[in-house]
Amino acid sequence: MSEKQEQALRTVHNYMWWSGAAGLVPVPFVDLAAVSGVQLKMLADLSRIYGLDFSASRGKAAVGALLGSVVPHSLSFGTFGSLIKAIPGVGTLAGGPAMVMFSAATCWAVGNVFIQHFESGGTFLDFNPDAVREHFRTHYDDGRLKAGEKVKA
Repeated sequence: MSEKQEQALRTVHNYMWWSGAAGLVPVPFVDLAAVSGVQLKMLADLSRIYGLDFSASRGKAAVGALLGSVVPHSLSFGTFGSLIKAIPGVGTLAGGPAMVMFSAATCWAVGNVFIQHFESGGTFLDFNPDAVREHFRTHYDDGRLKAGEKVKA
């Protein structure tokens, strides 16, 4: 594993937990915006590690395409976790863990997909979400396991 790749994996690991924490924001849909912001910052940092130009609009489009085309069930689960927070009192308690797991797992998957893409010489301009569906799904499942271990601890 290259030094860049090791640095990138450490970056993704750190942002995974920041993304999970952002999922705890108690206001519905503000939590989703916070998670998006954390994941875009992660992509900006990964871009810097690989010496690539970062475009927030291309980053948003890439992440949106990954989430929208690869994990529609999980995305709706994450949105449900955000919506349930609107129930006074118990909403945050019930929706919080779901959002933590969703947010952390998607961040882990997005980060790992982009590491692979950047390692192979790719940029934001030639990123094809359809080509990485299975890779994203595998990393999403790994991220859910990692997040689940922390949430249960």
